[in-house]
Amino acid sequence: MTVGRNVARAIDALRRGWPVIIDELAVLAVETADEAGLAAFDTPAAADILIAGNRAVTLKLANQRDAVPTGPVRIARMPWIDLAGATAIADPARDLSTPLKGPFQTLPVPAPATAALRLAKMAGLLPALFAGGTPGDDAISVGADAIGVVHDRPALTIASRARLPIAEAEKAEIIAFRAEGDASEHVALMIGEPTGQPPLVRIHSECLTGDVLGSLKCDCGLQLADAIAAIAASGWGILLYLRQEGRGIGLVNKLRAYALQDQGFDTVDANLRLGFSDDERDFGVAAFMLGLLAQPEVRLLTNNPRKVAALEAAGVRVRERVPLQAGANPHNRAYLDTKRDRSGHSL
Repeated sequence: MTVGRNVARAIDALRRGWPVIIDELAVLAVETADEAGLAAFDTPAAADILIAGNRAVTLKLANQRDAVPTGPVRIARMPWIDLAGATAIADPARDLSTPLKGPFQTLPVPAPATAALRLAKMAGLLPALFAGGTPGDDAISVGADAIGVVHDRPALTIASRARLPIAEAEKAEIIAFRAEGDASEHVALMIGEPTGQPPLVRIHSECLTGDVLGSLKCDCGLQLADAIAAIAASGWGILLYLRQEGRGIGLVNKLRAYALQDQGFDTVDANLRLGFSDDERDFGVAAFMLGLLAQPEVRLLTNNPRKVAALEAAGVRVRERVPLQAGANPHNRAYLDTKRDRSGHSL
């Protein structure tokens, strides 16, 4: 079995509430565990809990150990920490109304902890795991190194392509990409004919609420529409549509972040409280896609300096950064201010 497929099976197991063994550490996702599964996993003793460092900071736990503040934290299972208690530790939705009081005790972190939490993120789950339990004879095993390989260097291939006339340009082609170990299928929309000049390229991360439902909480939908129009007007370019919803934390976690925003947290702090970084996206995927499309040099339609840096780090030359201004409204003003002030976007 290839490395990527084994990681994919481990992701599926976590999502189904089944234990996974990473190196020699057995883990079970807090979010998908049930009472029966946790009882079996807790045999003969209650498993501890692994949480991401950003979540630990919120719970005032990261300063109990001399470690990188954003590194994984292991919480000893006290008798009062049942499944409901573990869920409250993992999910900050009720932090303001029912703050956790503890007591908590932190323990040395097992070596595969970082890979284990990364696997949970790849599964679209909250980065919180029961760790050190009894997995059962049929548990899937995967190496920590294998998780890193799939996460950092996806084996991307072109899966399919077809003509796709669109409202802005009748001459367009859609190309679908697959990566081993990743269920997400990224898409490129090539508009017009190559001219021998670097194409105008937009890297757009999937946003169901903005792109499809017309959400006013962000500027994604109008940015997508304006980017396609700009590429069509230029005569030649590519839209790279990355399946990295919610800055890479997934749709369910994005909605959790929305709920936290309604409590007064900005987009960055909402992600951090959930245990994620402020932006979990991997723009290196876009560079892989451009490589398969034989486009080593681009004009990049973006306000985000991280996109420019990611392409250039992966060997794609960005000849010009073209700003994209669209979608401001009274509902997303704080969101846009946060992108400018905390994420470095040019607005």
